[in-house]
Amino acid sequence: MKAVQTTIKKLYRNSRISQKLFLAFSLMIAIPAIIISFLFIRTQEAQLYKDAMAEGSSHVSRLEGQLRSRLTMLENASSTALTQKGFVDFIHSDMQADGLQLVKFRQNQYEQMHNIIQSYDLVSQLSFYVDNPGLHEIWPEIYRYDRFWPQDYWMTLREENGAAFRLFSLQEGEHTLSYYRLVRLQGQQNERPTIMEIRARHSAIFSDLLEERDGSFFSVVMDGSQPSRSVYNAAHASALVADGQLDDILTRVHSRLDVLQHDEPVQITSGDQTYYALYRYIAPLNAYIVDITSHQELMKGPRNWYFLVVAITLCVLLMMMVMISYMTRRIFRRLEMVLASMRKVRQGQLDAKIHTGLSDNDSGDEIDYVAVSYNSMLDEIQRLMTQVVDKQLIAKNAQLHSLHSQINSHFLYNALESIRMRAEVERQPAIAGALVSLGSLLRYSMQWRGDTVSLGDELSNIHSYIRFINFMEGTSFELRADLLPEVLRYPIPKMCMQPVVENAVHHAAPPGGSVAIEMNVSVENSFMLLIEIRDNGTGIDPLTLSRLQEEMADESDRPIVASRNGLGLANVHKRLQLHYGKGSGLSIESVQGAYTSVTIRLPWEQVNLGGW
Repeated sequence: MKAVQTTIKKLYRNSRISQKLFLAFSLMIAIPAIIISFLFIRTQEAQLYKDAMAEGSSHVSRLEGQLRSRLTMLENASSTALTQKGFVDFIHSDMQADGLQLVKFRQNQYEQMHNIIQSYDLVSQLSFYVDNPGLHEIWPEIYRYDRFWPQDYWMTLREENGAAFRLFSLQEGEHTLSYYRLVRLQGQQNERPTIMEIRARHSAIFSDLLEERDGSFFSVVMDGSQPSRSVYNAAHASALVADGQLDDILTRVHSRLDVLQHDEPVQITSGDQTYYALYRYIAPLNAYIVDITSHQELMKGPRNWYFLVVAITLCVLLMMMVMISYMTRRIFRRLEMVLASMRKVRQGQLDAKIHTGLSDNDSGDEIDYVAVSYNSMLDEIQRLMTQVVDKQLIAKNAQLHSLHSQINSHFLYNALESIRMRAEVERQPAIAGALVSLGSLLRYSMQWRGDTVSLGDELSNIHSYIRFINFMEGTSFELRADLLPEVLRYPIPKMCMQPVVENAVHHAAPPGGSVAIEMNVSVENSFMLLIEIRDNGTGIDPLTLSRLQEEMADESDRPIVASRNGLGLANVHKRLQLHYGKGSGLSIESVQGAYTSVTIRLPWEQVNLGGW
């Protein structure tokens, strides 16, 4: 299983983005579509079940009313028969005593009773079972009591208020319903009472009630005590489909029937099918009218819906997938243009920009934004490459100037050393000190072993410069710098502080005067080194100060030009920003007649600080 998951992940990872998006969109559309289709079908099934149960309940109630009406007709037929008092009295007398009376009875009372029976369509036979030794049997209306079975059934009738219906008649009642009633006469209290039986064929009572109809239900009349004795239409489609399982279905349904609870449908399972049954209890008949249907029969209609919904869903999914495929191809055709441009850039064609076709006011979509950003990136790369070339040219030029100055460096150092020794011999210590300072300056400027020097070395060079200037011009410039040892070891760009001090020497001192220069070092926010060089000289006039600050604030990439006095403050600022970014450089503050403060900002704790 893990190997399969790994394989699937690998295939997914190696697939094209268009294929991944197509798969994602397909799942995003297919899953909701399947869920909605399933919910639609379930909703339709639930509604169909609800409608079918309502229809079945209505049908069962209608069958109940019709059956009760027919039972009432049988009761009315029995009451009408008992109104024939002459007939009833004669069959309880000695019918064999007078043959003439028997003939008259046959022609009159018997014929009247026969006509009454014929007037009721439901009645197939009316019989009296009489416990009378003098009875003359006239079939099928008049029988001796000993022909009735069971002999003690009259007791059951007495307990049931003298009358009872039976779904199946006691004698040869496989297809017959009977109504039994006790006939009570004076003087017969000690004898077995006469029983009147009205027989009605099942076909007459139930044929139209149990006939097959348009609905899905199969109607059955079940005996209340014996589930195996039921009346139904054997030619009904449901009976034919159930075939050998019908008895099991009826038995299971009968076991769930309840006389008091008949509002909720009964659900049973037989074989692999689920069946629902709606029923009503007919108390006079001690029987149930039951409508049975199978879940398969109920869902016969929704099956067609399933195919229709599935077909519609598949068509919609197919159309949407075609649209998605078309859209993804269009989107990734534009992305392919980006990839093609990247391949050209990788081969060195930095001018391989992407044509977006957008106007100045159009923003486009995300891919257009990527293309525009990519074009801007190419421009920025070209600009940065130009800056790198400028940086390398600056470094090479500085090295060339240094090498050019070193051509006769040994001769110059020897000459300065000879003059210094001559000054000491002639007891001129000031001249000797000046020559030492001048030699240090020359040696520091001519040697170019790397881009950076320690802050201490740069500071030592500035001290030499101050001493030499004081000797040459007879001034008394003072440099104060009390710095920590770890700061003195910190690497900084070579000659980044010298131009600032030189600017203070040449411009800060009043005519015939001198200034004090103070140097402080601090770290800002743990990532910027701040070197402040402050003098107490004449300051800078506001116009010149404003011009310098505007020049330092200028972020354009104009070429660096040496000023009249060499590397000016603005040029130092530009070089620092070129090498270390916009956060580095110089900042100047000055109050005319009070002070001038120049702050050098450099990266702090940068491993490869670099220089120029």
